[in-house]
Amino acid sequence: MLNEFKDFIAKGNVMDMAVGIIIGAAFTAIVTSLVGDLINPIIGLAMGGTDFTNLYFVLSGEVPAGASLEAARETGAAVFAIGAFIMAIINFLIIAFVVFMLVRFVNKAKEAAVKSEEEAVADEPAGPSELDVLLEIRDSLAKAK
Repeated sequence: MLNEFKDFIAKGNVMDMAVGIIIGAAFTAIVTSLVGDLINPIIGLAMGGTDFTNLYFVLSGEVPAGASLEAARETGAAVFAIGAFIMAIINFLIIAFVVFMLVRFVNKAKEAAVKSEEEAVADEPAGPSELDVLLEIRDSLAKAK
């Protein structure tokens, strides 16, 4: 059983998947920073200086005026955190777009590789067809008689 597990782990697909997960986690941190540190301040500026990540509505409970989202949650109040939700949507859209571009690039690279292989095969001189070989054998047999 231990050998089977070692074989499973050593397969290329598992290692590729592990690398993908690690890179994906690092990329998610980059996108989260991009949205939180660059995009949200611009949106907040457009909204009149409001801190976009702290945009929320109190559904029930007491929250001090001007409190951050985290402070509002610490009071135990039920809050509708629209800013955090919109930030998550922006994160998703950026990640989905980058994955789309990556898949598109890989597909174009594969197409180019297949195309170059087809061109290499087309450039090779074509040998005689099966019919040509049979006709040559027939003619050789006819001469030998």
